[in-house]
Amino acid sequence: MHRVPRAPLLRLLLALLVAAGAGARVSAPRSLAWGPGLQATAVLPVRYFFLQAVDSDGRNLTSSPPGQTQFKVVVKSLSPKESVRIYVPKPLDRNDGTFLVRYRMHETAHAGLKVEVLYGGEHVAQSPYILKGPVYHEYCDCPEEDPQAWQKTLSCPATEPQIEQDFTSFPSIDLQQMLKEVPKRFGDERGAVVHYTIVNNHIHRRSLGKYTDFKMFSDEILLSLARKVTLPDLEFYINLGDWPLEHRKVNDTPGPIPIISWCGSLDSRDIILPTYDVTHSTLEAMRGVTNDLLSVQGNTGPSWINKTEKAFFRGRDSREERLQLVQLSQENPQLLDAGITGYFFFQEKERELGKAKLMGFFDFFKYKYQVNVDGTVAAYRYPYLMLGDSLVLKQDSPYYEHFYVALRPWKHYVPIKRNLSDLLEKVKWAKENDEEAKKIAKEGQLTARDLLQPPRLFCYYYKVLQKYAARQASKPMIRDGMELVPQPDDGTSVCQCHRKRPEKEDL
Repeated sequence: MHRVPRAPLLRLLLALLVAAGAGARVSAPRSLAWGPGLQATAVLPVRYFFLQAVDSDGRNLTSSPPGQTQFKVVVKSLSPKESVRIYVPKPLDRNDGTFLVRYRMHETAHAGLKVEVLYGGEHVAQSPYILKGPVYHEYCDCPEEDPQAWQKTLSCPATEPQIEQDFTSFPSIDLQQMLKEVPKRFGDERGAVVHYTIVNNHIHRRSLGKYTDFKMFSDEILLSLARKVTLPDLEFYINLGDWPLEHRKVNDTPGPIPIISWCGSLDSRDIILPTYDVTHSTLEAMRGVTNDLLSVQGNTGPSWINKTEKAFFRGRDSREERLQLVQLSQENPQLLDAGITGYFFFQEKERELGKAKLMGFFDFFKYKYQVNVDGTVAAYRYPYLMLGDSLVLKQDSPYYEHFYVALRPWKHYVPIKRNLSDLLEKVKWAKENDEEAKKIAKEGQLTARDLLQPPRLFCYYYKVLQKYAARQASKPMIRDGMELVPQPDDGTSVCQCHRKRPEKEDL
């Protein structure tokens, strides 16, 4: 009689247990539904809510129900006289017994919405959900005048640790000093800085330097915020480049000035916002973007036991350590699959290292371990990797994004040295400690789901602007050379606002 090796046998037993759990029958009335997409006043580019499958004994399912997803969602206007274009794709299966439902409104539902959630033809939880109108769509310019009410609707956290940390260097903000210094220090021909003034919820700007095309990203989030909530009056500078700009220390004379950037570093004093990448993907989700903070949650590849037990990386040659990854991969193909998909900085290395084919991002999650290595600064793929269900091996880095402060090594990810000297050792550790690796991956994923909710991005932007405005030592003004950044005025923006509108400023 042949003896089955212990490791494959253990995997077989786990697979049978998972399959047994997946056979539980879903109870539509006992299943749960919650989230901002079931609130009329929570205006988001893509409205969304969650479903938790529950069985007939009241137990939450922890894996996908058997067969094809039987959850069905219908979103329509409360009034048969009102035609509203709403895109509702199939619910996303998050492979843990929960589902993510998304819908994007292309028009405002003045009468309100009816949201029906069904499982096998039966209503789920409290379905149908009635959202009394008006239910505004993303491009309706109708800001909430009470910022506290808006923050309460979005369940904004009371504080954000990174914001508190960033502003400790700036108890007061001297606009006059900034007007003198910023153009001289950062506004030369190679500059990538934009000077903004917000007055009476209208946005004005002028560009400093040659490389300011990315102002389209800062424009779109500021306009989106101004459509949702009345912003404080303020005047500030946004750095559109990759690297943080302000390297003065607090005790220097003159001291640091509060430049706003998308990426921070240990040796700089910039105030950090969520990156343009994660912000743009949130604003354009289900429109022109396929990889965003919501879609990735339903595209995390095979279950943990069925993922390929290798570390994985694909990316451009924007840092030398990425080339080292490929060399390590060629020498240790049983542990690592790494490839460069495009050469720009080290073109002479292409012949030696080869060029890997492009892969869809969701296919990354076929692999159990994801290697996150910096690009020119922090790798902006990191939020999406954390939302998957693979274990992230993160390179030590002086760079950070707005949410890193909440993450801990060995709890949310496995750290690897800057020079990658311990990468193979960490991959071997993960393979030999599968349950612990799975636990870290899950903890990282759950924390990322909380930190990277779309409403929290809007909250974060607002809190930065609010805290900045409170520290201004003089009145913000519309400066010479500034132009108004207009709200969209095409067919997508048509709506009837029921709130009092802010008065236009005197120009």
